[in-house]
Formats: sequence, C-alpha cells, structure tokens
Amino acid sequence: MEENNIIEIQRDVFTVSRLNREARDILEGHFSLIWLEGELSNVARPASGHIYFSLKDASAQVSCAMFRGRNQLIRFKPQDGMQVLVRAQVSLYEARGNYQLIVEHMEEAGDGALLRAFEDLKKKLANEGLFEDAHKKPLPALPRQIGVITSPSGAAIRDILTVLKRRFPAIPVVIYPVPVQGEDAKTKIAHMLKQASERNECDVIILARGGGSLEDLWSFNEEIVARAIFDCAIPVISAVGHEVDFTIADFVADVRAATPSMAAELATPDQQEWLQSLTYLQTRLFNRVTKDLQSKTQQLDWLSKRLRHPGRYLQDIAQKLDEQEQRIKNAIRSSIKHAASRISELHAHIRRHTPLHRIKEHQQQCLNLAHRLQRSQADIINNKQQNISLLARALDAVSPLATLDRGYAIVNKLPENKLIRMATELKTGDQIETRLGKGRIVSTVTEQKS
Repeated sequence: MEENNIIEIQRDVFTVSRLNREARDILEGHFSLIWLEGELSNVARPASGHIYFSLKDASAQVSCAMFRGRNQLIRFKPQDGMQVLVRAQVSLYEARGNYQLIVEHMEEAGDGALLRAFEDLKKKLANEGLFEDAHKKPLPALPRQIGVITSPSGAAIRDILTVLKRRFPAIPVVIYPVPVQGEDAKTKIAHMLKQASERNECDVIILARGGGSLEDLWSFNEEIVARAIFDCAIPVISAVGHEVDFTIADFVADVRAATPSMAAELATPDQQEWLQSLTYLQTRLFNRVTKDLQSKTQQLDWLSKRLRHPGRYLQDIAQKLDEQEQRIKNAIRSSIKHAASRISELHAHIRRHTPLHRIKEHQQQCLNLAHRLQRSQADIINNKQQNISLLARALDAVSPLATLDRGYAIVNKLPENKLIRMATELKTGDQIETRLGKGRIVSTVTEQKS
C-alpha cells in the first residue's frame, strides 16, 4: 500500500552537453560584444593559426580565443605581459565546460584611448566644416618654391628631396625644421605652419614624417595642428606615416599623400613632360613664324612691283614743269599780242582824231600803258619763275639724287641687283654696286659688321 501511495515525480535530467550548451546560450544572449582591457599571458599559437591566451588583471583572469580570420588583422604581435584592449563575445567552450571570451578585435591598450580621442576630434572638426572640399586650395602647377615642414634628420626629408631632385631640380626647397613627436612637437609644428604662412615665400607646403605607431604620429592628431593647417594661406600637402596611416592632419590638409615621396610627386610637375610640351610649342611657333614670313615676303614682292622708280617720278615732274613753263610763255605772248593789237587800235583812233593835244595825250597814255604792260609782264614772269624755283626746291628735297649729292650711297647686291639695307644681308665675297651722287662703284665684300 505504501508503494502505491508514492507519487512519481517527473525529473528533467540534463546531460553535460545540454548543460554546457544552455549555459553558453545564456552567456552569449545576456552579454553583447564588450570591450575589455587586461594583460596577456599564456599566449599560444598552434598550427591552426588561431591564438589562445589568458587576459588578466591584478586579481583575476579569463581564457580567450581569437580565431585565424580575426587575428590576421592585428597590426602587432601579441606577447606575454603586453597590455591590450579587446572587443569580445562572452561564451563557453562546451567540450570542456570552460568559460572563455571569443575575441574579434585586439589593439594595444594605449592605442585604444588614443583612437577614441582621434574619433572624437575628427567628429568635432568635421561638424565645424574643416574637412569640407570647399575649403581645399588647389596645388600650383609649377611652384616657384616648395616648403617642407618635418624633422631635418628623418627619413621623410631624404625621400622628399630625392624625389624633388629627380622630378624638377630647378625648384628651390625651404626646410622648416620641427620635432615630429614628443610633448612640444604639436606646438612647434603649429607655430611653424603659421610662420610659413606669414612669410609667404613658398607656393606649397609639405607637412611630413615617416611611419610609426599611433602614439608616434599623435602630434599630427592634435587640434592645434589641425587648426594651423586650416588657417594656413598656402596649400598644404599632408604626408604623415605610411599608406595605411591616417591622421587628423590628412583630413584638414588641402591634399593627402600616402607617403612623403608621394607628396613630393604631387607638389612638382615632371620635367620631362614639361620639356616635351615646350618642344611641341617651340615647333608650332617656328612653323607659325615661318608661315608669316613667307606671307610677308609675298606681300613685299607684290608691293615692290607696284613701286615706281624715283627717276621715272622725277621725269614726270620735269615734264609737268616744262608744260607749265610753256603755258606761261604762251600766256605772256598772248597778252603782248593783245596789248599790241590794242595799241594799234588806239593809234588808228588817234589818227582819225587830228587834234595834236589829244594826240599827245594819247601818245602819253600809250607810253604809260606800255610801261604798265611791261611791268605787269615782268611781275608775271617773276612770279612764275619764283613758283618754278619753289617747286624745284621741293622736288629737290624729296629727290634721292639730292641725298646722293650730300654724300649718301645706294648699295645693290650683284648680280640680282637687290637693294641692301643691313650688313647682315651680305657675306664675304659678295659683289656689290655702290651708287654715289656722281658715278657708281663695283666692289667685293671682304668683311661685314652688324
């Protein structure tokens, strides 16, 4: 009876696998990805490529696993005793029942704080508009002088100078020496940027340093440096670290270069390309000038054919003068003839009227008229002769023959009888004819001076 009165209780019996699995689900469901800082110990790297280690502080430790797909992104080699910051998933290894962390990201602990500061400053400056393209200044095509703000003893300056010498050695370089890391580096870099802007002796500035850790590059992540770059009136090329390194200076600068050598490439043109371009322009200029000279030569030949010889012009003037002289003489003869005819008429009139006193009066009148006529004729002849003299002197003033009489000469090259205006048109051995005021001289050129 007692056995019949015992109530059977249904038991939920867990297997170990189930227990570990549900414990794992509870841990992973309760904790999202967490950041954890601690010291590495028991670091192991099996052939699988995974990393197993413990993360501890002064009073506790936890087992961790970081699988190969994730640890390939680490930029340093994890070692025992190293202080790190990890982003991990809280989990449990079911096969052994070990509580552990599955690490997805690892960085050195110091870098973690710096990265947070980097992101905060980057967000602040971006909100203020310091990164906007509207504020970026274009680089000059051919800078008159290049400024380099960097350590005078680092590898960066050697790389920059090597590239500048190779690409365009004619451009002078001004080095503004500054420390590129350390407590006072940010202040000195900002001061040098301001000084370079005020001096305004360069057309572009390269701000550079070699590679290093985030802490080594931190001077270029400082707000004072970022604002100095933004306020600089000269275009700034930022070349800090290696290609994978990014700093706040890169975002504020007008141009970011992956390396110092690349910055030198961006700051200068390629002299070979410029020489090729100049050669092309020189050829075009030569062809254009040659074409213009040919055109002007043809025009000159056409004008020379239209130009009348001075001797022919003088002949026409002399002929016109002869015609004028003949017309004057004919006019005088006509006047005299007309006057004589009038006198004859008067004499006949006198003869018709007998009174002597009237005859005498008429005779006197005739004498007066004859005298007036002679004076008038003389005046007319004098005036005409003066006009002829004035015309002759004017003609003589423009006559090349008068120029020859004053001691000048006209030189022609034989046998083509080409008029010579400059000594450079002749060479030794040429035959020339020199026309003087009286006579001509044929001679040979023994020397010419320009």
